[in-house]
This record gives sequence, C-alpha cells and structure tokens, in this order.
Amino acid sequence: MLQYIIKRVLYMIPTLFGLSLIAFFIIQLPPGDYVTSMISAMQDSGSNVDPRQIERLRDIYGFNDPIWLQYLKWIGGILFRGDFGYSFEWNRPVADLIWERMGSTLGISLASLIFVWAVALPIGIYSAMRRHSVGDYVFTFIGFIGLAVPGFILALTLMYVSYRYFGQSVGGLFSQQYVDAPWSWGKFVDLLSHLWIPIIVIGTAGTASMIRVLRANLSDELRKPYVITAKAKGLPEHRVVIKYPLRIALNPFVSAIGWVLPELVSGVTIVAIVLNLPTAGPLLLRALVSQDMYLAGSFILLMGVLTLIGMLVSDLLLALLDPRIRFT
Repeated sequence: MLQYIIKRVLYMIPTLFGLSLIAFFIIQLPPGDYVTSMISAMQDSGSNVDPRQIERLRDIYGFNDPIWLQYLKWIGGILFRGDFGYSFEWNRPVADLIWERMGSTLGISLASLIFVWAVALPIGIYSAMRRHSVGDYVFTFIGFIGLAVPGFILALTLMYVSYRYFGQSVGGLFSQQYVDAPWSWGKFVDLLSHLWIPIIVIGTAGTASMIRVLRANLSDELRKPYVITAKAKGLPEHRVVIKYPLRIALNPFVSAIGWVLPELVSGVTIVAIVLNLPTAGPLLLRALVSQDMYLAGSFILLMGVLTLIGMLVSDLLLALLDPRIRFT
C-alpha cells in the first residue's frame, strides 16, 4: 500500500502544476481586471477618474506585467513562502481570508456528509430489500421531492418555520448576542440550534440521490448467484446482505469523497447566500465578480488540490472496502 500511495502522490505533482496554470489563466479570461471593475464602480457613482491614477494602480497591482510573469510571482509565492497573494478588494492577504472561512465551511460540510450517510444508508438498504413495498414507495416519493425542490426554496421554508414556530433568529450560524462572543457552552448550543437548517438543506439533495443509487446497486447485487446460493444454504438474510452485497453497493458512498472535499471550499453558494453562512462559496463568487484574481485563483487551485486528495482517499477506501480491488 505504501508503494501505491507514493506513486499516486508523485503523479499528483505534475497534475497540480497543470491545475495552477488552469486556475490562473481562467481568472484572466474575462476582459479587464480588478482596476477596470473598480473604475467602472467609481464612474457609476459619479466620481472622476484620473488616467495617471489608473496607471499608478496598474503598476501597484502588477497588471502591466506580462501574464507569465504574474503567474510566476503568484506560484513562486505559494511554493516558497506560502503566500497566496493579496486580495485587492479586501486589502488583506488571501491566506487569511481563506483560513477564516475554512472552519465554518469544514464544519457544515462534514455535518451535512454525516447527515447524508446516516439517512441514506438505512433507507437505501430497506428500499433494496423491500422493493415495491409501501415503505419503498414512500421513501421514493420523498426522494423525488428532495431532488426536485431547489435548495434555496427549502432554505427559505425552513427559515420561516424556524422563526414562526420556534422563535429562532434566522440567517447565519449564531444569534446576534453570540456573534462576537467568546466560545462557551451557550454559544455552542446556539450554534447547534442554527446548524440544523443548513445541514438539512445541503444534505437533502445528496441524501435523495444516494438512496436511489444505493437501492439500485444493492438490488442488482441481491439478484446475483452467490447471494441466492448463500440464502439457499440457510444463512440469515442480514448476514448475507452485509457480508458482500452491501460492501460492493457502498462504492458510491466512498467514491463521493472525491467530490465532497471540493465542496468544503465551494459549498452550496446560493444556499449559503440565502442563509447568510460565513462559508467559502460566497467569498469565491464575490472574488470572481470583482475579478479579485489572486483570491479567486487561490480558491480554484485549492478546490483542485482537494479534489486530488479526495480521489486518493476514495481510491484507498475503495480498495479496503471492495474485495475485488487490489493495490497495484
């Protein structure tokens, strides 16, 4: 296994180099730059713009340098100093902005992932083992609703229910009195009272899709000869299902790690905006709109890195879970 991990990590190095190129040049594709956006905002507000001031800003931000030189400065700072650049809009180092949002993003995403697995796993197993039963039809109907209802509508509905029937403040992760307060038991309880809404909203669509995938995969495995033979020999049904068919049918759950880690950064942006969540998604959207190139590029690069890490973890877990896979 160690040899396999070393090989995969070495393969990731040129991939990361390619990702950094793609991330940097993607943010260069829109016409103009951050100075252009800033000038447009100033003109819309009726302010006069001095051409000499424009050139001075371009020199300060390095926009007059060739693209290849801007890329070398950016990637060199990341590799040798851990410096992701400077955010033009926020006037702060990009690294500070990213790590500020990672705590809440990580907590919400992991909690949503646990919610998806905890709900989808038992329902998917039940639906596969009791196909066409009343319970199967009920869960199928609920799953279709979960897939069809947009996340922001569900978020608005739950916010109304929370405010109307529980008297809870809506939006954000804390009540007003706990926003800037130091951590305490009361603040932790307040966090839990707000956290259930984003967990349900973000996890609903994933739960519905996972139930359908697990139901289909497990139903297919239960029809195979080795399962039928095991049942014919008198083995208990739960033991027959858990021993091999469920392990093979769980592949989609483990494979999902590859895209779950990038979600830790991007998150569900529209839902995060509706719920006023301090996650990375809205910050990335704002950076793209304002053409804050180093902030946007660092987010895109970070999502690519997390995708590679997620795929590596997913492959390792799949090899441990599925007896048909061997490390090579």
